[in-house]
Amino acid sequence: MAHDRGEPTVRLRPVAETDLEMFRRFCTEPGLIGLDWSGFRDPGAPARRFAADNWLGADDGRLIVQVEPDQAAAGFVSYLAGRYSGMASYWEIGIALLPAWRGRGIGWRAQALLCDYLFQHTPAQRIQAGTHPENVAEQRSLEKAGFQLEGVVRACEFRAGRWRDGYLYSRLRDDPSPWDRPGE
Repeated sequence: MAHDRGEPTVRLRPVAETDLEMFRRFCTEPGLIGLDWSGFRDPGAPARRFAADNWLGADDGRLIVQVEPDQAAAGFVSYLAGRYSGMASYWEIGIALLPAWRGRGIGWRAQALLCDYLFQHTPAQRIQAGTHPENVAEQRSLEKAGFQLEGVVRACEFRAGRWRDGYLYSRLRDDPSPWDRPGE
């Protein structure tokens, strides 16, 4: 999957063994992941998960955000299955970009590509994403990717020693595609 209307071209691809060092860095370098840092994590966990299913699970997984023409791994997108009731399944998505790739329009395109992928290959009607109230860049990114703000989720995350609110965004299968907007 790729988006190449603007420079640079953004693609999603499966995780390769060479990407595991980036995952280890996200586990061990405070601040690299930005506001989502929640303490040190097992740096061997990414390799074990890769060995189990190449990060392509039926209920959760990751894809690499690759930037062309240099084929650089800029970060990753993630997906996690959820269910509200009965048959109302949905996906919760996330993104982590390395600092050098932030603020360049890569994040919104990667998240829009992930939505396209999930809508094409699963029957889910809804994709949702959460972000921090202070992460204005991610809020803009989600909106550019076709998401709408649903509201505040109170005290949903324990971070930096206290419970914090979050914003919940969603994109439905029938919502307009961000690729159909002029100038995108």
